[in-house]
Amino acid sequence: MAGAGASGRTKRETAAQLKEALGSESGAAAAASDLRTLLERVLAPAAGPGGGGEAAAEALEWCRCLLSGGEPWDSFVQAVRTYDPATLCGLVWTANFVAYRCRTCGISPCMSLCAECFHQGEHAGHDYNMFRSQAGGACDCGDSNVMREAGFCKRHRIKSNPNVPCVPKDLLMMSELVLPQFIFSLIQHLREGYNEPALDLPSEKDLHKILQVLEPHVSFLEDLTKMGGAMRSVLTQVLTSQQFYKDLSSGVGENACAKKSHEKYLIALKGSGLAFPEDKLACGMQEQGAGTSTLAVQGLAGATATSGQGDSSDEEDQDGSQGVGKRKRVKLSSTTKDQSIMDVLKHKCFLEELLFWTIKYEFPQKMVTFLLNMLPDQDYKIAFTKTFVQHYAFIMKTLKKSHESDTMSNRIVHISVQLFSNEELARQVTEECQLLDIMVTVLLYMMESCLIKSELQDEENSLHVVVNCGEALLKNNTYWPLVSDFINILSHQSVAKKFLEDHGLLVTWMNFVSFFQGMNLNKRELNEHVEFESQTYYAAFAAELEACAQPMWGLLSHCKVRETQEYTRNVVRYCLEALQDWFDAINFVDEPAPNQVTFHLPLHRYFAMFLSKAVKCQELDLDTILPDQEMLMKLMIHPLQIQASLSEIHSNMWVRNGLQIKGQAMTYVQSHFCNSMIDPDIYLLQVCASRLDPDYFISSVFERFKVVDLLTMASQHQNTVLDSEHERSMLEGALTFLVLLLSLRLHLGMTDDEILRAEMVAQLCMNDRTHSSLLDLISLENPNPKSGIIPGSLSFESVLSAVADFKAPVFEPGGSMQQGMYTPKADVWDKEFDPVMVILRTVYRRDVQSAMDRYTAFLKQSGKFPGNPWPPYKKRTPLHPSYKGLVKLLHCKTLHIVLFTLLYKILMDHQNLSEHVLCMVLYLIELGLENSPEQESDEEESAGAQERCHDSWFPGSNLVSNMRHFINYVRVRVPETAPEVKREPPASTSSDGLASSQNSGTAQVFSLVAERRKKFQEIINRNTSEANQVVRPKTSMKWSAPGATPQLTTAILEVKESILSLLIKLHHKLSGKQNSYYPPWLDDVDVLIHPEIPRYSHGDGMTAVERILLKAAVQSRLNKRIIEEICRKVTPPVPPKKISSAEKKTLDKEERRQKARERQQKLLAEFASRQKSFMETAMDVESPDADIAMEVATSEQHVSEAIYDCVICGQSGPSTEDRPTGLVVLLQASSVLGQCRNSTEPKKLPTTEEEQIYPWDTCAALHDVRLTTLQRFFKDSSCLQAVSIGWEGGVYVQTCGHTLHIDCHKSYMESLRNDQVLQGFSVDKGEFTCPLCRQFANSVLPCYPGNNVERSLWQSHSNKCMQDLVQEVEDLQEQLGTFPSETNLSKEMESVMKDIKSTTQKKYTDYSKSPGSPDNDFLFMYSVARTNLELELVHRGGNLCSGGASTAGKRSCLNQLFHVLAMHMRLYSIDSAYNPWRKLTQLMQDKNSEPVSGEPEVPVLYRDVSSLLLIQILTMPQPLHKEHFTCIIKVLFTLLYTQALAALSVKCSAEDRMAWKESGALKKNTSSGEKSWEILLGHVISELSKGKIYEEGETEELTVVNPDSVEHYLQQFCLPFLRITSLLQHHLFGGDLPSCQEDEEFTVLASCLGLLPSFQPAHQFTSASCLDWPVPAFDMISQWCSELASFADSHPDQVKALLIQEPKWDLPRLLQLPENYNTIFQYYHRKTCTVCTKVPKDPAVCLVCGTFVCLKGLCCKQQSYCECVLHSQNCGAGTGIFLLINASVIIIIRGHRFCLWGSVYLDAHGEEDRDLRRGKPLYICKERYKVLEQQWVSHTFDHINKRWGPHYNGL
Repeated sequence: MAGAGASGRTKRETAAQLKEALGSESGAAAAASDLRTLLERVLAPAAGPGGGGEAAAEALEWCRCLLSGGEPWDSFVQAVRTYDPATLCGLVWTANFVAYRCRTCGISPCMSLCAECFHQGEHAGHDYNMFRSQAGGACDCGDSNVMREAGFCKRHRIKSNPNVPCVPKDLLMMSELVLPQFIFSLIQHLREGYNEPALDLPSEKDLHKILQVLEPHVSFLEDLTKMGGAMRSVLTQVLTSQQFYKDLSSGVGENACAKKSHEKYLIALKGSGLAFPEDKLACGMQEQGAGTSTLAVQGLAGATATSGQGDSSDEEDQDGSQGVGKRKRVKLSSTTKDQSIMDVLKHKCFLEELLFWTIKYEFPQKMVTFLLNMLPDQDYKIAFTKTFVQHYAFIMKTLKKSHESDTMSNRIVHISVQLFSNEELARQVTEECQLLDIMVTVLLYMMESCLIKSELQDEENSLHVVVNCGEALLKNNTYWPLVSDFINILSHQSVAKKFLEDHGLLVTWMNFVSFFQGMNLNKRELNEHVEFESQTYYAAFAAELEACAQPMWGLLSHCKVRETQEYTRNVVRYCLEALQDWFDAINFVDEPAPNQVTFHLPLHRYFAMFLSKAVKCQELDLDTILPDQEMLMKLMIHPLQIQASLSEIHSNMWVRNGLQIKGQAMTYVQSHFCNSMIDPDIYLLQVCASRLDPDYFISSVFERFKVVDLLTMASQHQNTVLDSEHERSMLEGALTFLVLLLSLRLHLGMTDDEILRAEMVAQLCMNDRTHSSLLDLISLENPNPKSGIIPGSLSFESVLSAVADFKAPVFEPGGSMQQGMYTPKADVWDKEFDPVMVILRTVYRRDVQSAMDRYTAFLKQSGKFPGNPWPPYKKRTPLHPSYKGLVKLLHCKTLHIVLFTLLYKILMDHQNLSEHVLCMVLYLIELGLENSPEQESDEEESAGAQERCHDSWFPGSNLVSNMRHFINYVRVRVPETAPEVKREPPASTSSDGLASSQNSGTAQVFSLVAERRKKFQEIINRNTSEANQVVRPKTSMKWSAPGATPQLTTAILEVKESILSLLIKLHHKLSGKQNSYYPPWLDDVDVLIHPEIPRYSHGDGMTAVERILLKAAVQSRLNKRIIEEICRKVTPPVPPKKISSAEKKTLDKEERRQKARERQQKLLAEFASRQKSFMETAMDVESPDADIAMEVATSEQHVSEAIYDCVICGQSGPSTEDRPTGLVVLLQASSVLGQCRNSTEPKKLPTTEEEQIYPWDTCAALHDVRLTTLQRFFKDSSCLQAVSIGWEGGVYVQTCGHTLHIDCHKSYMESLRNDQVLQGFSVDKGEFTCPLCRQFANSVLPCYPGNNVERSLWQSHSNKCMQDLVQEVEDLQEQLGTFPSETNLSKEMESVMKDIKSTTQKKYTDYSKSPGSPDNDFLFMYSVARTNLELELVHRGGNLCSGGASTAGKRSCLNQLFHVLAMHMRLYSIDSAYNPWRKLTQLMQDKNSEPVSGEPEVPVLYRDVSSLLLIQILTMPQPLHKEHFTCIIKVLFTLLYTQALAALSVKCSAEDRMAWKESGALKKNTSSGEKSWEILLGHVISELSKGKIYEEGETEELTVVNPDSVEHYLQQFCLPFLRITSLLQHHLFGGDLPSCQEDEEFTVLASCLGLLPSFQPAHQFTSASCLDWPVPAFDMISQWCSELASFADSHPDQVKALLIQEPKWDLPRLLQLPENYNTIFQYYHRKTCTVCTKVPKDPAVCLVCGTFVCLKGLCCKQQSYCECVLHSQNCGAGTGIFLLINASVIIIIRGHRFCLWGSVYLDAHGEEDRDLRRGKPLYICKERYKVLEQQWVSHTFDHINKRWGPHYNGL
């Protein structure tokens, strides 16, 4: 039976027989063995790779037959599907798929939905976005573990259907027998195909080959999974059954093939550094050589790999090359028995081995999809998750070796995110498979491969190891799949709790974190600039954020309530232990090594953040978890070092380290990093400051910032550690840091909403922001970028609306498109602007300035303060009681000495001090007054203090009392050259009596350092109880330097000031007036009771001083009295003798500067006004009343010649034959006119298959059809004069109105050609920008010599009669055009004509049947004129009601264009026999004389009157006389009117026709017969009835045929011609167009053109009164109609079609777009390309005609032109407007250039979403779309959009 035939029929028979046999009791066993042998034969591996595709197809065919038991496959599939109880969607997708995420419905942050489920669910108003999957994913619809049920779609809402019937046994019976062998054969193929890669790695290709062969097998499995639940459960059973695996794959048995494959499998296992446990024990357990790392104290899991197989070779090499020596692995906690996580794998079922091979082959996409498609089966899900965890270490090893680590990472995450997002599953695996242990170990193990010795602090003896950021592992972010899994499982509370309770895990984790502590160390370059700037800092910051900070935020999110105190204690405890180890390892004592800094202190930050949480959420007592003083002193050193280094970096002290160090300083405070970096650092320093001795802390700060030496009263000093040019900015840095430290409350008592508000205000004050950039900039807690979930986004919106106003997106005509912005409310500037927060959050220093500028502008505008304000002082949130100690810093003598010294130095104008320093000093004083300890008991206490204290500056530590304390003498160390040395110390003490001479104090250089040493010593002694310990010599040496330098000498300085007196003098100094300060309470006592006065809240330095003095007075009566006393004495602000020559110089300098500034202002103002006037003349697009720029001569009409200015050489003069002047013009082909449609309803962009746009109702299409029809029946040359072309591909000419000499232009072009700068245009194509206004242009249109507008000739009204004029016109036309002699002018005219021709494609100029016939050129030339007139009409809105000079008035170049065209058209003589003029003005005598041979000419009634007009005018000699012009119009109007009547007659019903005919005949002989439409209509009808014209079926009728409607019809018919003619008259002869109402447009234009003899009252006006027949009307009409009649005899069906119909064109419009962008996106992003039927990568759609095109698609390329470029040529004659579906952006193609225009779809906050990155719902912005349409219609893309680039036909 096994040998049965192979044809399809017999296969099915065999299958059916087997199934039957298996079903019967008796033959079952035999049949089963038959089946097995059959399968072994069919599926033998030999048939695999060797046998090629046919064998595989054959095998699959067999499987299908066997599974279905001989049934047809499709019906089997249907049968199985009916038993599908699935309630999950589970659709699996790969990278780049478009999916949705709804935050409102998601429980897990990784929740995602396929588009179908999303649109079927109800998510209106939810916070959702669309995203492009990066790694692939699966749809979670129906899974209530991941999302709320309310969000399920309609299909998956039903709970598992109870009426799904039970699966009949025999349906899937065969599957249960066939599938095990099928899957085994797949595994055998995988085993066979895998060869351990050799060193030269050719294996990539082989692996791909195997995978290609197996593609059909895996696809077959995938199809099975799609059959639904019933089949999935069979597959699950097969994959997870251990019995099947044992039977088939153990390699025991007689099958040699199986044996061989089993051996290969074992080899592969060994090669991966994995082995069966049995083998393990045989080899014995050997530990690897002990490492040197003190950190890795705990070795890795007991049994590490044996030296033989344990570590695959690559790890050995890596370790060796780094020269760290072998390291011990870190031991795990006791939970893992001796079974090693890293190195043992044992496979017990198919699923496990399948996953093993999937990993081996680096996660082939098909396999991944198959494994994921099975997930809806619950049993499978659990089994697979466990298997995945079991292979976790192996995955990490493979990932590390992989060459395609990016793709592989994505595939790993694709799987793991499906498994670990489910809390229930994650908890189960954590409990049963030690998931946490495995993850932490694997991460540790991974990082261990790239450790190096840390060089921080003690380079030689350091025992600390850190990761090497230059390694590929960190540089390429290879670790992210593992870290992201870890973060994912920590987001589940149950798992996180397990982690926080497990001490062993915490220890291991802290070890892991300590690998990052101190990485990427920077050493300051002092001599040479560093040669190579390493960019490793990106890797370092990313690693700290992803591997340390994000897990930390994950853990913190579970420590929010009191019950979790224990967890915090655990973390803090192990964190401190790790820190202690770290300090020991780097040999840290108390001084950081100079000139090095690392920004990475994750252990410090863990410690800080858990402390903050403990106090804020868990009500823990801070002191119970803080370490001792000594540890705190160590903890503060490195964060403080970072703050000082930030200041050094901004002071350019690290400039030799290159730009990257600036990059680090910016990244450290940047919005994504700040709350994991700078915020914890500052918080930690605040904690240390609140617990340590304040004097010690303050002196440490100034020492770290290297400005100790600067803090001397002496006017000169030496700084041994800092160059003087850096002193000022370092001092500013130190003071700013103190202000930050003392005013920030982010972790010291602010609530989350207050923090959010402060962050938002700070960002908005720097700049107006869009909604998305605000979301991005505001660092909320737990910034997990992968989840995209923003905690409290509801409060985000409410806070935003409270602090900011929305500015809707405005559109600037300059083309720059604004987004919707949020700007701070006035109230916020007034009360909430907080410069401290701004300084903390600015990445660039300029942002602080920008915030201040905006603040200044607000104060000016609201009239609160006119001058330059200082940063306002903002009241702070009260401190949390735990941190009260922080206030001590403000009340310590050291700080007061510093403040006193600085005030004194500022007053004395010492060098290196700035306004910023003063500002910060005052800020600190004010902070001290705001936060003073309880009120002092006034007089008595302070008197007592006087006695007690002799040696120090100030009596106590309270700022309030210290402020009034007078200091008389100070002893300072100064260089011998200093001026202080010469002064004699005074004999007696000061007369103030407030202090005695002993109070002189010592130089505070010593005070600071010595004080710090002393304090440090005390603390150490207290801690170590070794009382005799001395300061370590290592460090004390450094600081003896300043004292030891020989040239310093001691001088005594007379000071006699207190802080209060210094402040008052400063006030005088700032105001520049003596005794400017007057205590306000002397006038108004209330001030003391309500000191919060708004007038003090904004202002400059003086205001600040006043505010401080007021606060000081409020706090103490004594201070108040002393202030009053000082004010009474009023000492001059600066001792008079001080104004030395140097001072004078600076004063003069100031004055000079001031004057220079004023001069500059004046110049600028003049410049601006000039520019403005230029803009008005040159650039205004919209001011209709401005005069035509070129009509310089209009005012003096007697000047005969127009004068032009050349914008290049600047000379003025007329344009002459020899040296012609030309207009700068841009010629472009345009199909805008062709897009007019005859319906007022604009076309919509199709968004479903049903909607289509058909182009045959466009203007261009109809004109095309008309021309071809005429050419069928009539003589070609006359057809080409009966119509105009240029509706598509017509040439539009526009100018900016500037003129230049043509020879100047040539040299200008030459210089552009030699200019190497990349321009946005191509000079070789003749493109340039106007030298004056920089508008884009590509040609020069010569100006015809003579007056622009020769008015003198035309003003005189001629009294010649019509007949004479008609004759004159004819004579003039008969004159042959002679080409003028070769002058420069004529050459230029020829060349510009060539330019015009070459502007458009040949197909748009060639319409004649005989190519190259002169008729073509003739037609083209007058059509250019027509195109430009029609377009101008369109720009005016389609009618001339608005009148006035042309809006494009001064830019119009029609006059010049006419001269050029006329000169060329005169060359074509019109054969006088065919001259249309004759047919219009003379009656042909002999009808029979017409040549019968050849085709007839086009009947006059079929000719387009506007075309005839242009032909007549352009063939006349120029300049034309007005009387001739009017004559031509009158004649043509008669023809037009007759055409209107003919068209009308066809529209009437037969009865109406009879009626008109009769009534017309009756009145025919009345006097005004020729001017009455009724009579004329009657005549036309009777004439036309002679032919067979009316016989063909009825046409659509005019509804009511009453006289009014007829009159209206006739006027509408004639209006387009009148409009064109009026425009023409306006351009040729000047004169304004009258403006009028729409209903009187006809009469106004007719009288303007001279058609109306005398103006009649409107009510009795009829259009016919404009007629002026050159010959008797009835005869003329009869002659014209007879032509039609004779044509009708031969072609009755065409007569009516060719009659000119009433033209009703709407203005050209772009397609109407749907309100919501999703409508477009969903339809087009999956639409297939018509050429290759694939879905294009970059689909686009044309907004003019709706065509779907592939951008850059190679499939649609034709002769090197990609589809968009081709389409832009066919649809828009070189202009294309495309909407890029996947980016929501519009791109414009113009000829060989393109530009990104922007988006017309904005989100709810008025922002674009380019590339749909945010995926928020987008809505059409009508204003923007209107602007786009406007630019298209007015052809101004080139002028308005600035960023153009060449597309090289590749779009």
